[in-house]
Amino acid sequence: MMTLPSRKAIEGPTRAPHRAMYKAMGLNDEDLGKPMVGVSSTCNEATPCNIHLGKLAQYAKEGVKYSGCTPREFTAISVSDGIAMGHEGMKASLVSREIIADSIEVMMIAHQYDAIVGISGCDKSLPGTLMAMGRVNLPSIFVYGGTIVPGSWNGKDVTVQDVYEAVGKYESGKMSFEDLASLENVACPSSGSCAGMYTANTMASISEAIGMSLPGSASPPAESDRRYRLCYDTGKAIMQLIENNIRPKDIMTFEAFENAIALANAIGGSTNAILHILAIAREMEIKIQINEFERIRKRTPHIVNMRPGGQYVMLDLDNAGGVPAILKNLLDKDLINGDVLTVTGKTIRKNLESLDFGEISNYQVIRPITDPLHKEGTLKILNGTLAPEGAVMKTAGILSDKFIGKAKVFENEEEAFNAISNRRITEGDVLVIRYEGPKGGPGMREMLSVTAALIGQGLGEKVAMVTDGRFSGATRGFMIGHVSPEAISGGPISLVQNNDNISIDIKKGKIDLNISKEESYERKKKWKPKKNAYIKGALAKYSSLVNSASEGAVTLPLR
Repeated sequence: MMTLPSRKAIEGPTRAPHRAMYKAMGLNDEDLGKPMVGVSSTCNEATPCNIHLGKLAQYAKEGVKYSGCTPREFTAISVSDGIAMGHEGMKASLVSREIIADSIEVMMIAHQYDAIVGISGCDKSLPGTLMAMGRVNLPSIFVYGGTIVPGSWNGKDVTVQDVYEAVGKYESGKMSFEDLASLENVACPSSGSCAGMYTANTMASISEAIGMSLPGSASPPAESDRRYRLCYDTGKAIMQLIENNIRPKDIMTFEAFENAIALANAIGGSTNAILHILAIAREMEIKIQINEFERIRKRTPHIVNMRPGGQYVMLDLDNAGGVPAILKNLLDKDLINGDVLTVTGKTIRKNLESLDFGEISNYQVIRPITDPLHKEGTLKILNGTLAPEGAVMKTAGILSDKFIGKAKVFENEEEAFNAISNRRITEGDVLVIRYEGPKGGPGMREMLSVTAALIGQGLGEKVAMVTDGRFSGATRGFMIGHVSPEAISGGPISLVQNNDNISIDIKKGKIDLNISKEESYERKKKWKPKKNAYIKGALAKYSSLVNSASEGAVTLPLR
């Protein structure tokens, strides 16, 4: 068994006060003689993704106890992206990823726990928890809080994505307020994370592909007996990692990250996955460059027909075999590395060999590799004169390879949303929304309210959007984010003017601002950096420490 850090805080005469405090919480000497396991959750009443996590933590704690360890429960924050969307609150979302990672790391260091079971549910809490596990590098297992089930409206499955897009329909006169209200009332019928292959479900799927979660743990619904059992089994599995001294650095290797990137492309996952994979890799001290995503994307077919670019939700994927069924398809064609270690103590290959997939007769959700939705993956990296350090878009559901249009420039999200609401956006426009990057926002806001309003007005592929901010996993259409360098750093996006010609070529991976070098030089001479509106507090600290989106938008200590 590994040397237990907790002994430094518990054993010996000088630690009698420490033991006294543990005993005040109901522990005895037998409990204190066992490995101490932190059971972290992001339970709160801010979002349906997290409201049930306290209950799931109890199942995980029972599993930890059964394994012969002593659980110690604690919580970290978690922001509701859905409720923070469309206003100043979204500036805090990406910032929360760093705070979650920081708080879990601090709790593990302060109390010298020996291992961690991490439970989370909303978009930033998943990568935040995995980042913390990488930092402390103690035996760790991640378990997802689970997906919400879809609502039913007029005989159709619906999700919160439909409500966002319905706002655009209502504003353009295509939907009555009564219909909007009735949809709102049924779209989110339970606890759990948003139902499509949005960011939370994308990162949950990645947690399996990267080896940090038990096989099959990503897809069962939040409110299901299988979810409760998975939490118990996750807690029970921690002792094996302690006994064998298996740590995140043994699991999250370069090859494991390659598997994660392949899986993200095969499922048509959220563009946020790129940001989060880069951030987790940095915590693991593994150099994943943004161009690695293109290399892997080109060899990985898109085989999972999931919203927002497809038809189905996480519950449908669960019924089709979940993430293991996808991984098996990829492994059978040598598209992932089956020899990487996982939290089971076995390789992905061995894990999949032990599962019974039965007869698959319905290929609507998971298509065969030989008959994919797209021959190449969907998380496209673009470069060009508008984004020298890269930009990202999701190509799932996109029908055209090119877009050329005239720029309409907005200095923030609110300006753009007002223009859309007031029907000032027309076919052929390229909306440029800048000063929304990691440093300039600060916080790199998601813009689902903006993109969904365009979809609702029927402008989905009739216009394009370019921003140094981010998009929700529920976004679809000709939407390009993470433009780097960002505007506040003097990137070319800061030089765009109304009616400039912008061209986007998906096949060539190009996004260009079509002005002369001389014109660009003259504009650059006149450009002045915009002052950050935040001079104190968490957002100001984040803005002063954060790096580029092309490197994961992680905060780096000043040196």
